[in-house]
Amino acid sequence: MAFPVHRPRRLRSSAAVRGLVRETTISPAHLIQPLFVHETGRPRTAIASMPGVFRLSRKEAVKEARALVKEGVNAVMLFGLPNKKDPRGTGAFAQDGVIQSAVADLKAALPNLLVMTDLCLCEYTDHGHCGVLKKTLSNVVVDNDATLEVLAQVALSQAKAGADWVAPSGMMDGAVGTLRCALDGEGFSNTAILSYAVKYASAFYGPFREAVQSSPSFGDRRSHQMDPANAGEALREAASDIAEGADMIMVKPALAYLDIIHRLKSRFDVPVAAYNVSGEYALVKAASQNGWVDEAQIVNEILLSIRRAGADVVITYHALATARAFSQK
Repeated sequence: MAFPVHRPRRLRSSAAVRGLVRETTISPAHLIQPLFVHETGRPRTAIASMPGVFRLSRKEAVKEARALVKEGVNAVMLFGLPNKKDPRGTGAFAQDGVIQSAVADLKAALPNLLVMTDLCLCEYTDHGHCGVLKKTLSNVVVDNDATLEVLAQVALSQAKAGADWVAPSGMMDGAVGTLRCALDGEGFSNTAILSYAVKYASAFYGPFREAVQSSPSFGDRRSHQMDPANAGEALREAASDIAEGADMIMVKPALAYLDIIHRLKSRFDVPVAAYNVSGEYALVKAASQNGWVDEAQIVNEILLSIRRAGADVVITYHALATARAFSQK
């Protein structure tokens, strides 16, 4: 007796059947919305290369967070735009700094909101680099250890303001261990660390740099961000940060590095985040505005691909729109 022919189309025959056997899901609970908070007097200003994303006042940031929570997105990542910058990025750890003040506002208004803070100096330095600079005989470079000292002050100031998680993004060697020791030493052992463990030197960051006005005034960031050609190095970077105390590790960008997300999730037993970055967002928006793609369907497919690769969490500028689409189903 011959066996019957397998017909997988029976498992695709209706929306109900497809829903029953769907292997990967995406929901608002998996998403983190980045928010740009500025110190100017204007409530919100548009970012030309990121349609639908704005630089927000503190009051507008709270308003945006309320909308997110209403739709089931319970986490935000904050990026600050200070009025003043200097060579050491001292505004990053000011007690009344833009992020410290925004964190306090958000926690007062929405105590259950998970508030994450980006921890890098590029938004606060007048030269746009991710740390303190030093001169060598032949060049000007980022001083890794001097930068760690500043980052520890930033982490403590953000934790004191009420941040639940801090997220070192500058790819400084030893950053996670330095921050863990600093936080624990001041009684902030419950403040978690989301490490940008695998951050590539990518062309996908252009719109973000416009948003926070952080383009380097000279040179680039290839001395500390990863070479896009390398995969094994990503495993070593992640292993190092986990050993230093990272609670979650991140891959950034997402779409060109889905293989890296998969490798990390397969190798390490910690939550993995992926940052669906500004350039990825801008590409979708540009194509959508020209009528070339269905934005909602494209975004859903992109987020599913990131989740399918292994990401537990996706940081994305599409978070609010995606959550609203879920609530309308």
